[in-house]
Amino acid sequence: MRKTIALLCLSLCLNLSWGQNEAFTSSLYDTYEEFKEPSLEKRRIKHADLQPLITKWKAAPTVEVSQVGTSIEGRSLHLLSMGTGDTDVFLWSQMHGNEPTATQAIFDILNFFAGSTYTEEKQEILSRLKVHFLPMLNPDGAEVFQRRNTLGIDINRDALRLQSPEGRTLKKVRDSLEADFGFNLHDQSTYYNAERTEKPATISYLAPPFNYERDIDESRGAAMQVIVYMNSIIQKYAPGQVGRYSDDFEPRAFGDNIQKWGTSTILIESGGYPADLEKQEIRKLNYVSILSALYTIAKGSYKDIPLEDYEKIPENDRKLFDLKIENVTYPLLGQEYIMDVGIHRLEVDLVDHNDFWYSSRIIDQGDLSTYYGYETFDGTGYIIIPGKVYPEVLSKIKDMSGTEYIENLKKGYVYFRISEDLMHIPFTPGPFHLISENYEIPEFRLEVGRNPTFLLEKDGNIQYAVVNGFLIDLNQSEDQIESLLESNKINAMIYR
Repeated sequence: MRKTIALLCLSLCLNLSWGQNEAFTSSLYDTYEEFKEPSLEKRRIKHADLQPLITKWKAAPTVEVSQVGTSIEGRSLHLLSMGTGDTDVFLWSQMHGNEPTATQAIFDILNFFAGSTYTEEKQEILSRLKVHFLPMLNPDGAEVFQRRNTLGIDINRDALRLQSPEGRTLKKVRDSLEADFGFNLHDQSTYYNAERTEKPATISYLAPPFNYERDIDESRGAAMQVIVYMNSIIQKYAPGQVGRYSDDFEPRAFGDNIQKWGTSTILIESGGYPADLEKQEIRKLNYVSILSALYTIAKGSYKDIPLEDYEKIPENDRKLFDLKIENVTYPLLGQEYIMDVGIHRLEVDLVDHNDFWYSSRIIDQGDLSTYYGYETFDGTGYIIIPGKVYPEVLSKIKDMSGTEYIENLKKGYVYFRISEDLMHIPFTPGPFHLISENYEIPEFRLEVGRNPTFLLEKDGNIQYAVVNGFLIDLNQSEDQIESLLESNKINAMIYR
């Protein structure tokens, strides 16, 4: 009888704790805009963008700020710490320079802790934990929006040799803290999906292994339990959009080694989310996910989570296209073939690395029935035909208005010859290709690696255009098309 009563009491306590946690984490999502750091709105943030924020937090009495290292090019690396608890939690971001989502979220989290609300929850976290943030570990890579550092190496494969000053800084800080928990914060390709679903892996997690056998000790088990908790939170806002990385052991990687060195390590990867070009919704999910994790670590409630639930999170797969066209008819050498076409819109940085344009490619074609698209078009009954060159030579781009370009697109004209010098123009500001006076359009072929530009004809009428990998419904009104172009940052190519 006493045992039954004890079990009932334990169950009631767990349910009460879970309810409190759920109320807190739900409100985090709803109130996010109060704490979002407004100075960081684009993905291509630089070291200089963080310095005013570092200076601001240096003046905050509750935050300890110290320079803990420098990059190869001499940019400072700072550690920001808060809290008085006995459990040390260490979070580092942007080890890869072109993976900034969590860096932005870190400064949102700092704003949260400095705010006037959630006093009870913040007290619970900061009285039990000491939280340390090292944002933008690879500032030289961030400067040119590239994965690797100035030495040309992947810092995340430098945990053994420690040739990079950034890697040495990371190990020095981890060792000095002897951190109980570590959060390794990254971005992943937007083309990952949750296994066997069309859902993008918006957030992916991993409790990295510490040996080839992928053993689970108490430290790694704790990381798995915290991940299960974070997954339960994110499922409310991105249902089915969470993946789990393969846990193959990589002996050179920092995550695997930090796990090996005794820190319960959690990898968070920010992937793709529909219509989230600058990954601001994913930034928000990072904010919610990390704060939820800190809360469950502080309360210790993660310890009650069944370890086997970790394996229930679907694995990451990589079967997403930006645009997938299914069952379209492709005529070739007098025959017709049914084809699927998978397209990626690849980003090309501008010279200053503050913005980008798209240079799209056909990535695969044939039977793509096991693949998915952020946008999927059923091409049944549609025939692929090549786009045409406009018959007149324009002197300048402005010789034709946007409306005229769209009208000519409906007539099948996607290439416009122009006498203006095109050397200073990296891309076109709409769904039309510009070609120099002497450029000859290659013979049209549907081919992997080529720029995806063609028309879709049905019943003798051109109804859709695919220009630089963007699908445009030509049956829409001009206002609808203009809105589509503006919201999707559609551009096309210059051929000289």
